[in-house]
Amino acid sequence: MSKVYLVLIGLFFLSQARGQSGPFLSQHIPPVNGSVNIVVSNLEENDGDSYFADAEKNERRGDLNDAITLYGKAAFEYNSSKKFTQYGSALLRLANVHYLLAHYSEAEQVTLNVALKTYSKIGSKSGQMESYSQLGKIYFAADKLTQSLWFYTQQGILAKQISDNNAYIDSILGIVQVKTKKKEYSLALRDLNKAELLAKSSNLNRFKTQIREARAQIPAKVIAKK
Repeated sequence: MSKVYLVLIGLFFLSQARGQSGPFLSQHIPPVNGSVNIVVSNLEENDGDSYFADAEKNERRGDLNDAITLYGKAAFEYNSSKKFTQYGSALLRLANVHYLLAHYSEAEQVTLNVALKTYSKIGSKSGQMESYSQLGKIYFAADKLTQSLWFYTQQGILAKQISDNNAYIDSILGIVQVKTKKKEYSLALRDLNKAELLAKSSNLNRFKTQIREARAQIPAKVIAKK
C-alpha cells in the first residue's frame, strides 16, 4: 500500500476521531475484500491547484506514477485547507490512475474508504454518485461482479434523486456490462433497451457508441427473441 494512501487514510480517520460528523446514506455497503483542524493560509489551496494541474499533465502524457504522487499531494493540500470538494475530486482522480494501472485494491481503498466517506460527511450527493460509479468500474475490472452491480445500482438511485440523466443512463450501462459478463443476456438486453430509450428521449447522443458496443456483446439469438 502506498505512502500517499496511508497518509490520506490517516487524515480521514483522525478527523473521525475528533468527532466531525455528517450525513451518510442509509444503504448498507456490502462487504468487500477528513480533515485536520489547523489554521492554514490560502497558500495550501494554491499548492493544491498547482499539484492537481501538474498531475493532469502527467496523466495526459502517460506518466501515471508521477500523476499518482501529484494527485496525492493535491489531496493532502486541499484537505489541510478544508477545501473538501476539491479534496474529493483529487481523491477520485488518484484512484482512477490506480485503476488505469490495474492497481484495483489501491483504487478501491482510496475511493471507498476516503473519497466516498468524505463526500458523505459533507453531504455531496453528486460526489457520492461519482464514487459509486468509480467503484462499480473498479469492481467490474477486478471481476467482483456482485459488488460492481451494487455500486452501479446505488449510482443510479442517486442520479435519479438529483435528476442527472447522464449519470442515470451511465449507471444502467454499467449494469448491462455486469449482466452481460454474468451471461444474463435477456436481463442485460432489457436494461440496454431502457438505456437506449432514455438516451433518445433526452437527446443524449453521447451514448450511441456505448449502446452499440454493448448490444454487440449480446448473442444475436437473444436479440432476435425480443
